[in-house]
Amino acid sequence: MLRARIYLLFFVPYTLLCSLAAVFGGLFDASGRAGHAVARVWGIGSLWAAQIRLQVEGLEQVPTEGPVIYMGNHQGNFDILALSRAIPRLFSWVAKEELFRVPVFGAAMRRAGYIPLDRSDGRKALRSMNQAAQRIAAGASVVIFPEGTRTKDGALLPFKRGAFMLAARAGVPIVPFTINGSRAINPRNRIELRPGTIRITFGAPIDVAGVPEAELLERVRAAIAANLEVS
Repeated sequence: MLRARIYLLFFVPYTLLCSLAAVFGGLFDASGRAGHAVARVWGIGSLWAAQIRLQVEGLEQVPTEGPVIYMGNHQGNFDILALSRAIPRLFSWVAKEELFRVPVFGAAMRRAGYIPLDRSDGRKALRSMNQAAQRIAAGASVVIFPEGTRTKDGALLPFKRGAFMLAARAGVPIVPFTINGSRAINPRNRIELRPGTIRITFGAPIDVAGVPEAELLERVRAAIAANLEVS
């Protein structure tokens, strides 16, 4: 617990500093590349301070051109930091709209080209999903956790249909990824931090064209589960 609290003394001001840098960089760069570069620095510095190593496999599976949707399991708070460093291409996050209202941090997300998803009611959710699909189809690669939250025991949680509705509307391939080791480093809802290794494995892209949502969900789930280590 003490180690986690000491880490937070570094992480909170470091995150604020990176957010300010992303906002400033976004004033001169509308492409989101400046914000993405800052996010990589944020991930590298945060993992280093926590004494977390990163192992990445399957990068040859990631398409080098065209938009994709990355989908994978969600084990812990360090998943976002690890993915910010692991994914070699420019990408954005699809995040709940409330996060964009956080001072400085929300502005940094907008400058980096992240995509808000409003789930407050059905009509707003549908409108924001259509807007997100249009941005992805136009060339924005994004990361989504289809479980919607972190797992408690490492096993895959039920997938939410919204992620696959978005993929079908956008019409771009899904690149599955599997995260291992994150939960042991920082268990959900516990102020603990242990040194360790996060392993991210990318799978082969999955084409969404003509595939029913239910079948697409099962294909993606099977691809993620194939590399999952459940203790």
